[in-house]
Amino acid sequence: MKSNNETITATSNNQSAPRLIIAGTGSGAGKTTVTLGLMKAFAQRGLSVQGFKCGPDYIDPTYHTAVTGRASRNLDAWMTSPAYVRETFEKRAAGHDISIIEGVMGLYDGKDPLSSTGSTAEIAMVTQTPVILVVDVRSMARSAAAIVLGFQQLEPELNIAAVIVNRCGSAGHYTIVKKAIEQMCGIPVAGWLKRDEDLFIPERHLGLVPAIERGELEPLFQRAAEMMLEGTNLDLLLELAASAPPLPLQCSSTAGTTHAASNDPAITAETARNSVITQAVIAANAADIGSTAHTASVNDTEHVSHPTVPHIHGKPDTYQPVIAVARDAAFNFYYPDNLELLEAAGARLHFFSPLAGEGIPMEADSIYLGGGFPEEFAAVIAENEHFLNGLREAARSRMPLFAECGGYMVLGETLTDREGKTYTMAGIIPAQVQMQKKRAALGYREASAVQDSFLLKQGEVLRGHEFHYSTMTYREEERIQYAYETNGLRGVKQEGYAAGSIVAGYTHVHLGSYPAAAQRWVEHCRLYRQQRV
Repeated sequence: MKSNNETITATSNNQSAPRLIIAGTGSGAGKTTVTLGLMKAFAQRGLSVQGFKCGPDYIDPTYHTAVTGRASRNLDAWMTSPAYVRETFEKRAAGHDISIIEGVMGLYDGKDPLSSTGSTAEIAMVTQTPVILVVDVRSMARSAAAIVLGFQQLEPELNIAAVIVNRCGSAGHYTIVKKAIEQMCGIPVAGWLKRDEDLFIPERHLGLVPAIERGELEPLFQRAAEMMLEGTNLDLLLELAASAPPLPLQCSSTAGTTHAASNDPAITAETARNSVITQAVIAANAADIGSTAHTASVNDTEHVSHPTVPHIHGKPDTYQPVIAVARDAAFNFYYPDNLELLEAAGARLHFFSPLAGEGIPMEADSIYLGGGFPEEFAAVIAENEHFLNGLREAARSRMPLFAECGGYMVLGETLTDREGKTYTMAGIIPAQVQMQKKRAALGYREASAVQDSFLLKQGEVLRGHEFHYSTMTYREEERIQYAYETNGLRGVKQEGYAAGSIVAGYTHVHLGSYPAAAQRWVEHCRLYRQQRV
């Protein structure tokens, strides 16, 4: 374990990047409250705060963005790679006074119970970030020290720099647990939050994102900041943040060594952009795309060679194809990296709102329907014939159409909400969607292409995650052309839909897991434009 005196001090030769990871002993420990409170408190001091979130999450980054005024980024070394995480962090943290990374679940919880893969701990080691451990100390005293000590000893290379204790019954209770932790663990307790039943972070219910965007949760953010100011030594936390190593980060001997993947890309948005510009990677011959790309089994357990962007011989096509991206309260789950990788590959993004009555933009060469809450707005979507007819025409004309989760649901014939009301959707996929109260799926996925498409060649792999409360029932299951064979915690299954120029499924993919897919997509947009013209 490391004390805060053993952390590395930034040198004047490199760029400092003050940063902290807010981790918890488990889900519900208080990570989000502490994260939002610190972001708000530091912003009120006039500091420039950049937010990050460990793992595949859309809601918490939306909170961060609302508090800091700048887009929060996901850091996930399993979906992408340690190198990708380092570059993403370095690029986005640069120039800000402090970066705050919110953890996921408990500090060591991730994809693998036998390693730190996919965990907050992995991100902490990859980014060399001091960890602030949030501990729920309800109904305990000296036992809190045993908990912290165990977390320190499980991974000695991890820098657990300080503790914040949550749900203390009183100032006296705080004093007891503070003394015990500091005596036994050798790290400071930086502050505490008392029990406050009025401070309630809303469940991830449908419609939460629109509420955040409307500013309805601003009082919650302010209250969280006030609680941090009342009981936390912010100056100490800033000192610990400043003790983090400078940028650029150096690969450590341990960070990421537990990462076993069938897709471990070296290419990021920036390198993809450079490749497009300097090598004219994208050209008119789509048949050659992917000829040098990787194929990998979803059962691979060792690192394979990093895929390279295929070099296509021929004159570069300077036309900038347009990808229409649905973005509003119904469709809002997009990784910023995905959008930037498409732009890096040469696309121009045109955002539109089906809920505002808008249809597919006339200049569109492709459509991207992200996840979100279409079931909450099913009536509005069903009434927007301009939008639904545009989707149908896109399918008929073989325009590349990519849809995930909520977008996938809208491509079905009908959508039945939790109240049993059924609405007509696009009818492109021969299936009915039914919402249910019980969660239908949750977890990481490796999605291997079942057949060639504008996104992937057969056998190529994208990584992502599933999280949904609906089921898709096909009319003729045995005749469905599935998009992916996905590998998750509960085994292998086929899911999604791929026919014509459509790729759709419940899996939220991260294009950073295989950036060549973004380039292939954009090239097919160019080909579509050529054929249409």
